[in-house]
Amino acid sequence: MAAKPTPMMEQYLALKEEAGGALLFYRMGDFFELFFDDAKVASRVLDIALTSRGEHGGEPVPMCGVPVHSAEGYLARLIKGGCRVAIAEQVETPEEAKARAKKDGRPVSKALVARDIVRFVTAGTLTEEALLEPRRANLLAAICDVRGAIGVAACDISTGQMVLEECAPEGLAAALARLGASEVVAPDGWDAAPPDATFRPTGDFASDRGEAKLKDLHGLATLDGLGDFSRPMLAAAAGLLAYLDHAGRGTLPFLLPPVAREAGTHLAMDEATRASLEILVTQRGERAGSLLASIDRCVTGAGARQLAEDLAAPLAVAGPIEERLALVARLHRDPLLRGDVRALLRSAPDVGRALGRIVADRGSPRDLGQVRDGLAEARRLRDLLQAAPDRTSLLDRLLPALGGHGALTDLLDRALVPSPPTERGHGGFIAEGYDAALDELRATSSNARRAIAALEARYRDETGIASLKVKHNGVLGYFIEVPAKHADTLMAPDSGFTHRQTMAGAVRFNSVQLHEEATRIAEAGGHALAAEDAHFEELVGEVVSRREAIAATAAALARIDVSAGLAERASEGDWCRPDIVAEPVLAIEQGRHPVVEAALAQAGERFVANDCHLGPRSRLWLIGGPNMGGKSTFLRQNALILLLAQAGSFVPAGKATVGLADRLFSRVGASDNLARGRSTFMVEMVETAAILSQATDKSFVILDEVGRGTSTYDGLALAWAVVEAVHETNRSRCLFATHYHELARLAETCDALSLHHVRAREWKGELVLLHELAEGAADRSYGLAVARLAGVPKQVVSRARSVLDKLEKGRAETGGLAAGLGELPLFAAAAHADEKECDALRDRLGEIDADTLSPRDALELLYELKNLAGSTEN
Repeated sequence: MAAKPTPMMEQYLALKEEAGGALLFYRMGDFFELFFDDAKVASRVLDIALTSRGEHGGEPVPMCGVPVHSAEGYLARLIKGGCRVAIAEQVETPEEAKARAKKDGRPVSKALVARDIVRFVTAGTLTEEALLEPRRANLLAAICDVRGAIGVAACDISTGQMVLEECAPEGLAAALARLGASEVVAPDGWDAAPPDATFRPTGDFASDRGEAKLKDLHGLATLDGLGDFSRPMLAAAAGLLAYLDHAGRGTLPFLLPPVAREAGTHLAMDEATRASLEILVTQRGERAGSLLASIDRCVTGAGARQLAEDLAAPLAVAGPIEERLALVARLHRDPLLRGDVRALLRSAPDVGRALGRIVADRGSPRDLGQVRDGLAEARRLRDLLQAAPDRTSLLDRLLPALGGHGALTDLLDRALVPSPPTERGHGGFIAEGYDAALDELRATSSNARRAIAALEARYRDETGIASLKVKHNGVLGYFIEVPAKHADTLMAPDSGFTHRQTMAGAVRFNSVQLHEEATRIAEAGGHALAAEDAHFEELVGEVVSRREAIAATAAALARIDVSAGLAERASEGDWCRPDIVAEPVLAIEQGRHPVVEAALAQAGERFVANDCHLGPRSRLWLIGGPNMGGKSTFLRQNALILLLAQAGSFVPAGKATVGLADRLFSRVGASDNLARGRSTFMVEMVETAAILSQATDKSFVILDEVGRGTSTYDGLALAWAVVEAVHETNRSRCLFATHYHELARLAETCDALSLHHVRAREWKGELVLLHELAEGAADRSYGLAVARLAGVPKQVVSRARSVLDKLEKGRAETGGLAAGLGELPLFAAAAHADEKECDALRDRLGEIDADTLSPRDALELLYELKNLAGSTEN
């Protein structure tokens, strides 16, 4: 019979059941300990020793632990490893546990300290500074389906921002790709949810519950003043708030009033386009080498997060874009003002995240100091910008948010020391002069310490023991220590000293005077800590009462940082302000790829700029030329220029006129998606199908080498049909790169298609890639020259040339792959049956009345149909 679990193990198992799939951090003194499978997982992820502690069910209990004081670092590694963690803290002191046991009539010696799960730590619910990346938002998203419409609610609890939106089912992947949420919450059993989602009870996603929770959270009778929220939006909000309530164990974090994201106000991009253009991260998942890394010149973490959001969701409405561009332009043309602005911003702490921790009751004295210092810098920035001439409309709207905190800043400045500590439990953060009673307590404690030092000197004189010392530890408090050889002097009955402890080489004593001074220190110190803690709560209350105004200040600082950073980047790279127009055009002179140009500059090389002019008469460019000639770079750079312009940034070009796009599509390159069982060609076709089904006449599309993943004839046929569809049906602005020279024949039937190629020359047997775009079709592919350049053995290249000569001779005799394609009407049937041919099988099948056939008749009919089928094949 298995031994009964100990009370501690019973408590642990009950908490573990409550924790569910989360790892349980079980507080035991100065350590968080993990047991059983949790310990095995944590030891593997954290690379710490796995030991055992006692037995359960006759087997050793696996165990590992981490110190409480350094738990944040371990939590960060567990979260990055895909784990969720439940924190079980001691919710009473050992003394309280003993008192409870005594009251219940149980042995005091076996009193178990009560513990409870105080919080779940997950990827989307982090607020601690050590667990967050300063320059990246940390979003939690909730999604659900309400009668065929998808609701999406997203928030960053470290800053309180909350956004609600609605999309069609086919737009969910694009919405999640734009958000880049650290964690996604979805209803149980929903097949359309991402496989790595956190699933919660379906009942949590009720729109009426979401509406009621939002009203209650923000003290409103109606949500009409916040925006027009649909039922799917409110259902997703309900799921989000329920999950936050669960993670916080009944305590919600800081959340600002939600903002409704209206359909059509942002440039839509699907997941494939974001990956192809490497907007926030590269296809390897790294920030270095992305568009964001190339243009980010923000000096604050909040600014960097705002810039990432702008690039992830560029605008599709001219007015807000022009407002952003005007502020960038104002700071661009005034480098002295820009330098002063960036210097002030550089000194500003991350007010938004400090506020988030304070409101979530996880704040520290240092967070209060960051709010104080950030608001002070905001006020100085307001004074600087108010004095500047030619203010823009956006700046005039931002300036009021930078001020209005004078009373709070003055209070925090008087109350806090210049550099408050991160821990509140040890005190020392309330400034001298703020509270006279606290100053007196500190003086009492300080005087008592001086009195103890004087006692030590007096005792040395009186006893003649020069090595006598007054020491302190956490168990005995203050005590007198002398070497063992001098102990007899203090042991004398009339010495005034009381023996306390004998050590190997020393003996410890107490005295009445030392006890009195120690008591004074303890009492004064305890009262001082209690006073400081009370002041901390008061200051937190003052900050919390102004949380929305402080959050507005943080948002204004971030927006100004983004504008100043973009102006700095434009100045560095000689970028221009784009002209934003409603017409479907894209006219770029001397355009460059921002990432490639920066990489070449580091290598000491020059980027070759190229023009692009797409408009009603030439909205589709067919671009040929050799591999490595720059076709893909040209396609991407124009897509990125449009994206930057609609995000409100200057662009890497000599001049740019950008017609607003509703959607941006990029199908440039593909890698095998083995996880989904898709080949390169399948991925290419899926992405191409999405473009053909969703692109409009306001969209911008870049397509590279469509059809290259299959046979030559299939590939050419598909590429031909796709070009026709984009030209005739979608009517989008499009750059289409290809190696199929035969597609040039489409210029004869597609009036808005023009032919271009990247230039290359062979010089003394070597291929020279010029990276310049020229009009007209490419005269040849230079494929063998590129192979030679890549190091393919000479004999292989020579053999390939012989094969090519024979193939080209055959094509010349037959008219080539595209012979006759020019005569085909657009989207006509590929083949027609001979009008005189009689489909006997079809006619005979039409005559059959299946309900009247006997088994014998059916058998004879089957033989007849078989004969008919054979005759038609012959």
